[in-house]
Order: sequence, then C-alpha cells, then structure tokens
Amino acid sequence: MTPRPTPDPTIGDRIRDRRLRRGWSIRYSASRAGVSHATWSRIERGLQAADNRFVLAEMAAALECSPAELAGTAVPAGDRAAVAAHAAVHGIRQALVDLDLSAPPPPSADPSPAGPPLADLARTVALVDDLRRSCDYAGAGRLIPELLRGLHPATARPSRAATGEDRARALRLLCDVTFIASSVLRNLGHPADAWLGAERCRDAADATEDPVMRGYAAYARASAAGACGSYDRGYALAERAVDALSPHAARPGAAEMLGSLQLICAYTSRGRRRPDDSRAWCAEAAELARQTGETTTLGLYFGPTNIDFWRIGIETDGDDPGRAARIAQDTDPAALPVGFRQVFYYADTARALARLRGRDREAIRFLLTAERVAPQHVHTSSLVQETARALLDRSRRQAGGTELRALCERLHLT
Repeated sequence: MTPRPTPDPTIGDRIRDRRLRRGWSIRYSASRAGVSHATWSRIERGLQAADNRFVLAEMAAALECSPAELAGTAVPAGDRAAVAAHAAVHGIRQALVDLDLSAPPPPSADPSPAGPPLADLARTVALVDDLRRSCDYAGAGRLIPELLRGLHPATARPSRAATGEDRARALRLLCDVTFIASSVLRNLGHPADAWLGAERCRDAADATEDPVMRGYAAYARASAAGACGSYDRGYALAERAVDALSPHAARPGAAEMLGSLQLICAYTSRGRRRPDDSRAWCAEAAELARQTGETTTLGLYFGPTNIDFWRIGIETDGDDPGRAARIAQDTDPAALPVGFRQVFYYADTARALARLRGRDREAIRFLLTAERVAPQHVHTSSLVQETARALLDRSRRQAGGTELRALCERLHLT
C-alpha cells in the first residue's frame, strides 16, 4: 500500500515513498544501492540521519531519481531570508536560460543597446561576490539576474559592444557571475540549475580563450555534477581539466586552480568508492598548497586550511567520522576568515561528531557555530536538518538539549 505523503516529509519519508511506489522491498532496494538493508531501513524510519552525501546519491541512483529529489529543499517558513533566497531561484534560472553568447541579447527595458556601463557592472559583481562569501544567498540572488542581463550585450556576438578590451573584461565578469550563480543554486539544493549556471560559465570561459578560466568553469561543472550524484562525470570533468591546465601551470592563478581541481578529483573519487585515489589526490593538492600558501585567487581560497576543510567533508561522507574529527581538531578555521568556507568546516565536523558515540554535545556546539557564521546556509541545508533531527531525537531520549531544541525550532523541525 502506497503511503500518503506527510505534510513535511523527511528524507526518510521520501525514500520510503519512492520505494513503495516502485513496489520494491527494502532488501531489494538496498541491494541496488550497494548499502546494507539495515542501513536503508534505519534511514527510512528516521533512526539514522540521511546526511551522508555519498549514501544519499547511491540510494537515489537505486530509486532512479536525483539526490535533490530525496533531499528536498529546506525552506523554513518563518525565515524570511531563507524564503527570499529560494524565491530568487526562478529569476536566476530564467536569466541563465536567456543567456546565449552566440546571439544578440533579447530586448530589455534598458534603452542603451550596450547595457549598463562596465564599471557599474564590475562594482555590482564585487558586491555579489561579497554576498556569496558571507552566504547571503537572498542578497546575491536578487542581483544575479540583472547582472546576467546587463553583461549579455557586452559579451554576445554580433554586437557593437562585443569587441576589444571591453568584451574581454565583460567575459571575465560573466565567468564570475555564472560561477557564483552555480554556487548559490547548488547550495540552495538545486543542482540541475547549478549545472545550467556552470554550462554558461563554460561558454564565457571558452570565449576568453584563457586556460585558467576554462579550469574555473570546469570546477563549476564538476561541482554541479557531483551535487547531482554524477560522480563519474564530475571526476572525468575535473581530471580532464587538470590535464588541460597543467601545461599552463606558470600562468598567474593556474597553480591555485589546479589544486582546486585536484580537490574535486579527491571528492568525486570518494563518491566513486575509491578512497585510496581520493587520498592520493588530496596529497597532490596538499603538496601544491605548500608551494602556494593560503590564497584568495578566484575566490576559491586554495591553501592548506581549505584542503583540511575538504578532507573533513570527504572523510565524513566516506564513513570515517573519527578521521574527520581528528583532522578538524588539528585545523584552525580562523586561518580562513570567510563564512562560505568556515560554515562547511563547522557543519561537516558536526556531522562527523554526531556519528561518534558520546560526542553529541560537541556536535551541537559546532552546529550552533555554523549557524552563527552563516545562518542562511544552515537554515537552507537539508544535510544540516538531518543531522539536527537525529541529534534532537537522541536529546529527547536523554532528557536534555535546550540549545539544540532552540536550533530545531529555528529550522522548523518537529
């Protein structure tokens, strides 16, 4: 019998609903996913948090859907910023669909055929990047559509504005905006839309004929592919980009871009169940980081600290939370003082600690710190909701956790 959906379904509810619609048993579904039937059952019943990205991708593949369809989108009804962030998704999507560098831009209300001056657009791009780095997805989302439309006239061919140095500058700005759009969409739980943004980033990067910018776009595409659960595709894109960029390693920004692509290879290798390859890629990136030190190139913040942030997330999802916790203990997040990187350190460490016996209080502390660093990211993260839900259930049984209950109220978890 197919169950009626609950008013506010959890990931476990969605998994169970999809399985029963298929008419499949837990044992059969688990065998398709390559996970134990006990794990599948516990996730369905809410006894185990569905906050492991690799396991969720395997279960989604078994059910022939995307991980995003199982995770849903976290939109706390009382959180105006979170609601505004998700409300901006449609506008970003439409602007990306309209963006075609091979054709003139569609008619707009702007009476100038060249659009706004590039200097004004550059200032707005810098503002959007600042908003993205602080995880203000609502603020960035409001500005991205008009930026895309404003840059289109200066980058499209044929166009009076599409020649010379102005076009080169506009294309670079367009790379940045489409990259940011892809990142915002991915973090809000819209990976297919993030892929669209990454494809537009590739179009702009190809037009620059700059190998570093092409690597930048490949990073966006591989990240979006991984978010869709397509780890083989993500790995192929990142590995190919490493090979293409390596001959240009002496160019400004190339080393940092290479290291960032190696981290994508490490992450997707773990998603492909190749932990040794994953750690080898991390080691390569770490060796490169010893040469570059901490950097801010292209807003990627490649360096030793960021590598540790990636390793924590990879080991947490790779079923070695103890290793992740040890890496976190030896990492100083203050060395990378940007919210959109620190929030992953705190949230991923919380996920790791929540899976270790007797570490719930620490996990709660890390979740609360993540919320303080980047409230919009935490309030719109399905993974954070799952971790908080599991911690809340254990807290009830242990008759404690007032701070956790307050967080869950802010996340509208019951």
